[in-house]
Amino acid sequence: MSTALDMTEITQRRVPTNGISLNVAEQGEGPLILLLHGFPESWYSWRHQMAPLAAAGYHVVAPDMRGYGHSDKPHEITAYTQIEVVNDIIGLIQALGHQTAIVIGHDWGAPTAWACARDYPDQVSAVGALSVPFTQRSPVEPMPMLRQIFKDQFFYQLYFFDEGVAEAEFEGDIDGCLKKFMVLASGETDLTQMTPKGPGDDMFSSVPLPETLPAWLSQADLQFYTAEFARSGFRGPLNYYRNHDLTWALTKDSPTKVFQPAMFIAGDQDGVLLMAAEALKSMPENVTDLRINERIPGAGHWTQQEAPTAVNEAILRFLTSIAGS
Repeated sequence: MSTALDMTEITQRRVPTNGISLNVAEQGEGPLILLLHGFPESWYSWRHQMAPLAAAGYHVVAPDMRGYGHSDKPHEITAYTQIEVVNDIIGLIQALGHQTAIVIGHDWGAPTAWACARDYPDQVSAVGALSVPFTQRSPVEPMPMLRQIFKDQFFYQLYFFDEGVAEAEFEGDIDGCLKKFMVLASGETDLTQMTPKGPGDDMFSSVPLPETLPAWLSQADLQFYTAEFARSGFRGPLNYYRNHDLTWALTKDSPTKVFQPAMFIAGDQDGVLLMAAEALKSMPENVTDLRINERIPGAGHWTQQEAPTAVNEAILRFLTSIAGS
């Protein structure tokens, strides 16, 4: 599937926005669709969506988010709040020569897409998210709450919080860690059968190295990701997790609902759905024009890579509904 993919029509360039420059992959002409990746990925996670959406008549742009790939990588932790990341995307719309955009995100790109729509309704005409549902702002500061909930067990977001710790593990064996992470969070792994780890454990030592790659991830795909992170490192990507409390403080006056046409897709084996069960349940109330709200059987967390045909069909169906409204 991945090895036969034709990406010859995709071009890349750096575009200035919000005081930095982002590397963007783009294809096609027409209304703008921005595809926002998550952790630990790159624009490349949208490789299966670029050509079909361009063929449908859209200018499709997938940036390397700040801290990733060939985009700028500010050093300061506070440079990675969702305020800054959202401003990158909103600035990118005009920098690419458009007044509005449809914004679709996966993993960390999903809350960014939701926030773009929530806070900039004049620039974001429609919004889509994969894996992470719209979540209203917590009534309490996030990190103290997470530390209390997971005080007796390992939780990856707490592990990521301390500067330099997760960087050392990932960067000590980039290929192995990415391989473990991709398989661990995919539909091939039953997370309910995993042995719980203690609060002092690391991320990957107890995880066996998979002997083979799943069908949706080729060796060439893994090598692409490995090369990207060998060059860029993991500090920027991990800094997203270190800004929960600051983002929470900076968004106290943000709107609480999304009113644009919206779509949500997730694999029914995605562990995020367990963590976000309450948000998933309340999403139809908080996203008032939720036109697609679907699960993909057998797919895990890497939605658009594990199930590209189903994802592409859903996005195109969503775009048709927008064009007809």
